[in-house]
Amino acid sequence: MLKNSEKFMQNAIDIAKIGIQNNQTPFGAVIVKDGEIITSSHNQVWSTTDITAHAEVTAIREACKKLNSVDLSGCVIYSTCEPCPMCFSAIHWAKIDKIFYGATIEDAKKAGFNELEISNKTMKKLGKSKLKIKKRVLQKECKELFNIWGAQENKKIY
Repeated sequence: MLKNSEKFMQNAIDIAKIGIQNNQTPFGAVIVKDGEIITSSHNQVWSTTDITAHAEVTAIREACKKLNSVDLSGCVIYSTCEPCPMCFSAIHWAKIDKIFYGATIEDAKKAGFNELEISNKTMKKLGKSKLKIKKRVLQKECKELFNIWGAQENKKIY
């Protein structure tokens, strides 16, 4: 039986796979409040031609609309990869309580993504953020998303 954190991360993995099938990059995110999924989203950069449409940002946008608030206090985000600095900042500004992530920034970089090498730990420290961070949840399964995506002939990277 999967623990709740693993169950929600598996949901993020599943939504990332849907994104891959739709010619998006291999990232997924789920936002949970009170043990219930509020929203799940995959990366939508290519479908929207919006470089900011990362899975985490898209999920935050959807959760804010659904909850009719820009304050997502009490929520937890599950991301298949360590959030980039833009996504970390959005998570911080939305007042999400905790980040669970699987693959690391280093894993994304090895897959060819143009990642800024600023870890969530460093962002938290420099920004004096109160966000709680739990890393490497289902890391192996999250890293496998890069292989699934990488095997696609029509993959696009940004």
